[in-house]
Amino acid sequence: MYNINIMEKRIAIPLENDLLCTHFGHCQSFAIVDTANGLITGTKVENPPEHNPGSYPRWIAGLGVSVVIAGGIGQKAIALMNEQNIDVFIGAPVKSAKDLVTEFLADKLSLNANYCDRHEHHQGEHSTGNNHHSSCRH
Repeated sequence: MYNINIMEKRIAIPLENDLLCTHFGHCQSFAIVDTANGLITGTKVENPPEHNPGSYPRWIAGLGVSVVIAGGIGQKAIALMNEQNIDVFIGAPVKSAKDLVTEFLADKLSLNANYCDRHEHHQGEHSTGNNHHSSCRH
């Protein structure tokens, strides 16, 4: 699927009331989860800047994030994050950040969509069997 367990990764998840926020640009905060060798090594919650076009992708990149797990997200935000070498996985279920990352690292996260523009680094690793388009359009 998306076997990234060996490397250290910093994963961002938009939150609302401590669960995945289904609208990326309308979240209250972000869980920033550090991982290494398939395990969670640390978690913190960060409040994002004021939401303006492109502000969240730049802010997330500045935090050293390499993966975003989201529910619904606009195509422009996905493209801006891909330009910053951030992989975006969309269509995640509403769960806690810990549950989402644990399932993601174990290749058990059920995504109803997935988008990655950087196939030169991931050949064949994203096989959720679904299309590469967000169902959330802004």
